Amino acid sequence: MFFYNDYASWSERTFGHRVQKIALDAGFSCPNRDGSKGRGGCVFCDNASFNPPYCSSGKSIRQQLEEGKRFFAHKGIQGHYLAYFQAFSNTYAPLERLKVLYGEALDVEGVEGLVIATRPDCVDEEKLDYLELLSRQTHVEVEYGLESVLDRTLALVNRCHTQECSRRALTATRQRGITTGAHVILGLPGESREDMLAQARTVSMLDVDILKIHQLQVIRGTRLASLYEQQPFPLFDAEGYVRLVAQYLRLLRPDIVIERLVSTSPGSHLLAPCWGLKANEVVRRLQAYMNGNGYRQGDCYLNCE
Repeated sequence: MFFYNDYASWSERTFGHRVQKIALDAGFSCPNRDGSKGRGGCVFCDNASFNPPYCSSGKSIRQQLEEGKRFFAHKGIQGHYLAYFQAFSNTYAPLERLKVLYGEALDVEGVEGLVIATRPDCVDEEKLDYLELLSRQTHVEVEYGLESVLDRTLALVNRCHTQECSRRALTATRQRGITTGAHVILGLPGESREDMLAQARTVSMLDVDILKIHQLQVIRGTRLASLYEQQPFPLFDAEGYVRLVAQYLRLLRPDIVIERLVSTSPGSHLLAPCWGLKANEVVRRLQAYMNGNGYRQGDCYLNCE
């Protein structure tokens, strides 16, 4: 039978109890937005499509965390949190500013560590050295947006970095004993099924501890939405995505922890594909598919939010 570990089980193994990640918007930008490398950001990006309502750069880090605690109180996880610097590139600032923001988060009662989402081209030796020191005092995870492992795709979606840049950043981070996370999108324009399955093999050769996977979603108001409306390109339906992810997971190194398998943007933001399913419903379909197709315990380890 297919073996499934949810995110709660992973956090209990890591921290000794469940933890809740509280997303934060610290007001960062990205080098492909501000002109240092490009303009307009990634063609698929709209942070409003995944930021919770309490999350706003107009509020202090402490205020967002306190409001986030109340927002998640219904889940029954109280007193144990990770400050998740999520919006845009959260190492894209001078080190002194980062120290202030990270320190403010760690000073909030119940915060047991940091998860820092960023780009592979937004870290350097000085910042990683600091994060290494910090990781000796608290949990630190650096989550890199890889999105694809193909340079042609990275150029197409205006990432303005290369796969080699991703590899170097992950290696430099892991060498310092910092937990590494990565994020990939399946179904980006121009990528075939074979490309996506080959991605799993490539990711397995990278210094990745935790992986987030989700399907491409076309968000209203983005440049990707304009491209899709002008000339629609193929998108996954739910069943096709389930079949691909089942194969993808089997190709991954078994020690890679899977934190996310699917994304569900609010209907008001989502142009396509419209599955009408919650994330847990897609995961249940995946479990059923894998159980019914010879996947065994130990084939992969899933940790889902």
